[in-house]
Amino acid sequence: MGKRDRRVDAYIAKSQEFAKPILAYLRDVIHEACPDVVETMKWSSPTFEHYGIMVGFQAFRQHCVLGFWKSPLLTLNGKPLSKKPVSGSGQFGKLTSVRDLPSRSKLVKLVRDAAKLNESGVTLPR
Repeated sequence: MGKRDRRVDAYIAKSQEFAKPILAYLRDVIHEACPDVVETMKWSSPTFEHYGIMVGFQAFRQHCVLGFWKSPLLTLNGKPLSKKPVSGSGQFGKLTSVRDLPSRSKLVKLVRDAAKLNESGVTLPR
């Protein structure tokens, strides 16, 4: 079973009001998609690991970002999620609402695909 980290609870609690529902939603989706995921804090941000780093999010003053570690190897709507690994703006740009994200089912699929990549030991090409 996955492990929740109290530091992530504190991170969400101290975030801006607009960010709290976004971060809580993302956290729930990630745990739903990968029940064995382990939360931690890396680079002062919530990070989710399953056989290595998988995904993370960060809240700023006016927006949040969601970043998949191996995003160039993931697809959304038949297209690569991104051309580069994790970037400062994540793969979905500046999030100000849950509505800025793909549907829950698409996010679940992305997390599951990211978990499978890590389970299989797939690495990003250099």
